[in-house]
Amino acid sequence: MRVCNEGFEQDFINEKSNMYAIAFTQNILSGRWKYFIIWYLEGERRRFTEIKYFLGGLSQGSLTKQLKELEEDGIIKRDVYPEVPPRVEYSLTEKGIKLLPVLKGMENFGKEYGEKPESDEG
Repeated sequence: MRVCNEGFEQDFINEKSNMYAIAFTQNILSGRWKYFIIWYLEGERRRFTEIKYFLGGLSQGSLTKQLKELEEDGIIKRDVYPEVPPRVEYSLTEKGIKLLPVLKGMENFGKEYGEKPESDEG
């Protein structure tokens, strides 16, 4: 399997459609913060500053890059309101909403097999 800068090689898409489907999804979600951005936008429109605050120490440039990639992939939409200063809100598209069960599956897997936090009791 080879993923090039322009996408996937056609032979791979044709011959390994199941692997391609997984690789396609992985490619959309690649990026340290994308999972959390999608999760945070579930059911709500959020402003850039809200997302940045939620993600903690993430730089403005890194967040901008992640949001732009998600927008280019059709996972989120960006609405700009003609106000001074301009108000920008992000929300999930229908395509983005369809990724939520993938994140829920990852959450369930992590709850079952991930390390359990130590109890403060004792």
